[in-house]
Amino acid sequence: MSSRVLITGGAGFIGSHLCDRFVAEGDEVICMDNFLTGSPDNISHLFGNPKFTFVQYNVTEFIYVEGKVDAVLHFASPASPIDYLKLPIQTLKVGSLGTHKALGFAKAKNALFLLASTSEVYGDPLMHPQKEEYWGNVNPIGVRGVYDEAKRFSEAMTMAYHRYHGLETRIVRIFNTFGPRMRLDDGRVLPAFMKQALTGEDLTAFGDGMQTRSFCYVDDLVEGVVRLLRSNCIDPVNIGNPDEITIMQFAEEIIQLTGSKSKISFMPLPEDDPKVRQPDITKARETLGWEPKVPRIEGLRRTIGYFKTKLGIK
Repeated sequence: MSSRVLITGGAGFIGSHLCDRFVAEGDEVICMDNFLTGSPDNISHLFGNPKFTFVQYNVTEFIYVEGKVDAVLHFASPASPIDYLKLPIQTLKVGSLGTHKALGFAKAKNALFLLASTSEVYGDPLMHPQKEEYWGNVNPIGVRGVYDEAKRFSEAMTMAYHRYHGLETRIVRIFNTFGPRMRLDDGRVLPAFMKQALTGEDLTAFGDGMQTRSFCYVDDLVEGVVRLLRSNCIDPVNIGNPDEITIMQFAEEIIQLTGSKSKISFMPLPEDDPKVRQPDITKARETLGWEPKVPRIEGLRRTIGYFKTKLGIK
């Protein structure tokens, strides 16, 4: 039996892939986005599909959609440092007011609510790898606090609606995800390195390049989100790839895969930049039967093809 789902931030990188997944499964999708950081290009292929409806809207305002809605997936938010440093107030508002409005809408429709949270709730972690039980090490007044605390607040609000109103809720803590439809200029390490390598510029690593990240291909992430939505798991669940790599190793991989002649240069480490990032996915494995399937190298090859097209490189 098909469902009707509302996806906020549905024109964003991950949101648009979720729209694809639900439409492909025969569900009806209402995609809501104000294009603050999302793009019509990400969903243009769905226009005209009878299963897909797009609503241009700011979810910090009252949300109204006619008819039944079975699930709300709240993915609206700037999600890269360059965005939330440039849009600090909007980031805080969508994490607080936007989450409140989306939860209120889900309650009114008696719909299942899934919150897109983030590994950034762990801050610059003192636990490694990061388990869901870890409360984090976040600087609430630092420049990254606008995103970290917005997501921590949105988790608290989601759990309050679950406990006080009995709303069915899910929380996914998303670790570094990559794939087609990432913006070249979004400031995250992967698109930055890709663009630099493909255009022959130096790859700029911050600090000494020894900080670590763990990269999950978007198809795997989407599968994890869908499994969580359809599970009975109320507590937050990490979804990410535990295959940890240093930024230096990652830069070298991209240079090799692109066949670039680029070198690696270094810049000062940004304020509160996490030194390590690796998910403990024990809960996802045991509760959802989920783990990533796409090796990083394979995911990077697919993503390079997308960025080449975007840059007009054959």
